[in-house]
Amino acid sequence: MADTEGMSIEAWWPKLRQESRDYLIANNGDVVPARLVEEIAGVGGAIATDAWWVGRADPTGFYLSDEGIDWIDEFANGETPLPHDEGPPVTAEALAYPH
Repeated sequence: MADTEGMSIEAWWPKLRQESRDYLIANNGDVVPARLVEEIAGVGGAIATDAWWVGRADPTGFYLSDEGIDWIDEFANGETPLPHDEGPPVTAEALAYPH
């Protein structure tokens, strides 16, 4: 089993640049550009292929899973996405304004 600790969206989302989060929200479900994949890996560590938010990677690029897409939709709509790790729910406000 791959080590996915710290690699859940809840862990890396608040560490992305605001511009990157805005792009992922506006282009949710589309291919994730290589520069954003690199940024995610840079703030969260190596991307585990079995992480719940990882979809597919093919010659056209990297895609989030349906669950990952739904998580971003919920966040963008001001909802509180359910955490996929142990711990209390993560609010959209806390993720938008990391400490």
